[in-house]
Amino acid sequence: MTKRPYYNAAEHTPKVTAADPYLRPAFTPQSRLKRLLWNLCWIFFYRTSPRPLHAWRVMLLRMFGAKMGSNCRFYPTSKIWAPWNLECADLVAVGDAAEIYNPAPMQFGSHAIVSQGAYLCGATHDFDDPAFPLLAFSSSIGAYSWICARAIVSPGVNVGEGAVLGLASVATRDLGPWGVYAGMPATKVKERMRSFHSLESIKSREVGG
Repeated sequence: MTKRPYYNAAEHTPKVTAADPYLRPAFTPQSRLKRLLWNLCWIFFYRTSPRPLHAWRVMLLRMFGAKMGSNCRFYPTSKIWAPWNLECADLVAVGDAAEIYNPAPMQFGSHAIVSQGAYLCGATHDFDDPAFPLLAFSSSIGAYSWICARAIVSPGVNVGEGAVLGLASVATRDLGPWGVYAGMPATKVKERMRSFHSLESIKSREVGG
């Protein structure tokens, strides 16, 4: 079944703003102003902050509407397109040069990891429409999942709990829980151990060891 977009630019922007439909803005003036302010904040305060200051960057994200759990780790050159569409549980990590393009809401479960240079794409265009409008899709990245370095998650794709998307792989369909996926497009190559990845088992090993 075709997924319904969370946002369709054709429904939100005037059709007479430009003679060529490819030149029409995809977002309202208010949205573009908010993006401008966030970009300035990212350039001057987020990107330039020392690597250990995760709490500082989390505070900046929260100032622009992000919902952030405790102990999140967002590194200085990570990019978040719209903090107001970002929701993270505890201990979410996003590495340097990773990019979250989220014109629609994107949720991250606890202990989800997005490694260096990964790209999470939340929008595409309707290429069958002469106006080529932007279509944005909401998505979720499950708890304990891992998006490896240089991997890509396509618009509207949901990553299940504990799933792994391998190095430079491209997810074009939903990834099931606790599977390991690799390739372009990504296919399942094995199952991941489930009992190992839980706070209860980690705590019990620490106490026992």
